[in-house]
Amino acid sequence: MFSVSGTICNPGPRKSMSKLLYIRLALFLPEMVWASLGAAWVADGVQCDRTVVNGIIATVIVSWIIIAATVVTIIIVFDPLGGKMAPYSSAGPSHLDSRESSQFLNGLKTAATSVWETRIRLLCCCIGTDDHTRGAFTSTAELFSTYFSDTDLVPSDIAAGLALLHQQQDNISSNLEPDDVVSRPPEPSQEADLDEELENCHHYMQFAAAAYGWPLYIYRNPFTGLCKIGGDCCRSRPTEYDLVGGDQLNCHFGSILHTTGLQYRDFIHVSFHDKVYELPFLVALDHRKESVVVAVRGTMSLQDILTDLSAESETLDCECGVQDRLVHKGISQAARYVYRRLIGDGILSQAFSIAPEYRLVVVGHSLGAGAAALLAIMLRNSYPQVRCYAFSPPRGLLSKSLCEYSKSFTVSLVLGKDVIPRLSVTNLEDLKRRILRVIAHCSQPKYKILLHGCWYELFGGSPENLPTELDGGDQGHLTQPLLGEQSLLTHWSPAYSCSSDSPLDSSPKYPPLYPPGRIIHLEEEGSAGRFGCCSATQYGVRWAHEAEFSRILIGPKMLTDHMPDVLMRALDSVVADRALCVSCPAQGLPDVDVV
Repeated sequence: MFSVSGTICNPGPRKSMSKLLYIRLALFLPEMVWASLGAAWVADGVQCDRTVVNGIIATVIVSWIIIAATVVTIIIVFDPLGGKMAPYSSAGPSHLDSRESSQFLNGLKTAATSVWETRIRLLCCCIGTDDHTRGAFTSTAELFSTYFSDTDLVPSDIAAGLALLHQQQDNISSNLEPDDVVSRPPEPSQEADLDEELENCHHYMQFAAAAYGWPLYIYRNPFTGLCKIGGDCCRSRPTEYDLVGGDQLNCHFGSILHTTGLQYRDFIHVSFHDKVYELPFLVALDHRKESVVVAVRGTMSLQDILTDLSAESETLDCECGVQDRLVHKGISQAARYVYRRLIGDGILSQAFSIAPEYRLVVVGHSLGAGAAALLAIMLRNSYPQVRCYAFSPPRGLLSKSLCEYSKSFTVSLVLGKDVIPRLSVTNLEDLKRRILRVIAHCSQPKYKILLHGCWYELFGGSPENLPTELDGGDQGHLTQPLLGEQSLLTHWSPAYSCSSDSPLDSSPKYPPLYPPGRIIHLEEEGSAGRFGCCSATQYGVRWAHEAEFSRILIGPKMLTDHMPDVLMRALDSVVADRALCVSCPAQGLPDVDVV
């Protein structure tokens, strides 16, 4: 009753909620005592009707699950520093210019980083505490504290903002006039090699998928996969095959053989050693394309997530003649690890001693795509003919100069509204600004926004049913701190530029970074359902400019379009369709800029 009163930016009708929450929190103590007594009673093995005992056991288990979930939620969501900011957030920019305020804010930022680091350590307590892991904890904590320090948004606020943004985005797209569409036809030289590069992507995506090992293979083949690789899991490999680190190595190797279609003798090195900044990878001889393939695995573990979230920039150590060599730190460290293994351990030397006439190709998906792109830059001085195929790479990877440098030997492939090729710290700041603006302009209660948003995501509908702008364009609400007097969002906040659509000023620690190489974009044509469940989905393919991925697009497929199995099916469909129409002119879609 109280919690659904008011709107996101008008908490007045639910002011009593904070007191009710503290009362409810106090009731957890007797609940924990009661759950403990129930557990002790069950442990004593009392003789009662079996149905009664089973009911009590189920009740005790559910009680402990609820208590544990509540504790974890409080640890993650509750901000112990929020109240300390109130005197400064309400004082305005002039007061914040004072030396005392500056020192206070710096101390508060340090404390916020410490809080986030404690949370991350608790959530990732099972992955060890070596130097790389501790550094990743600190980097991730700094990223989260930087992103969330100037807002007072709870998870449900963010969910409501994303729902509103999706409807607003679709509304703008549906109202575009033909004159509003900006078309940039591809260069003839680019269009000429689109089919060739698309066929290469289709071929090398098998290696990028193989690097994930047996989990992806079983996921793609749920009925036959286990039967196919079951024998390999129990079979010992000859000693000449270099298998390094990780669990279920033989299962991984069996799935790799089935995915790539290669033989045992074609593999030079297979590693599933997985730590922070250290990614699994494989090296194989691809006789069909006459290439030595290095495939780097994408994100599959907590260690990989920490590598992804170490998002500050560092200078790439390479001899490429480029002055501005800033790159994503975590992915750079991972690429450096693979580089040391390939060169220092003589893996590439061994491969080229067997096939000296072959060329080097580096591939990967997601995190692996980013590492592969950086690895190709590192290797190009020693292997000038190196090629890289990056599938769904992260946007926040390379400086503008390195991005341009990589275009001569790197091709990236992006499917639909995949969020990862649009994901960077700069784009996240832009997304935060848009969320703040749209929820500040919406006069509906949060529960209505969420219910309507769920219905819209599942079943579609008209994006105009829930207004995302206040009547009359009232901008007065934007001059008030979000969520009342305790809000951290104020005029001095870097994200407080809601009245402008200009790009945000970037932090020196998180400069604008770009995706690697030339980009092939696969786009769905027509409608195939909200979640792409229709098997007759048709895709258009074209060369795209990186500027088209400068904003995160909200949609039900923004996550599923990133999955490697979905990307493989889309590639299969596109290559098959284009093979049926060899004599047709290259099919492409106009380049559409939607703001």
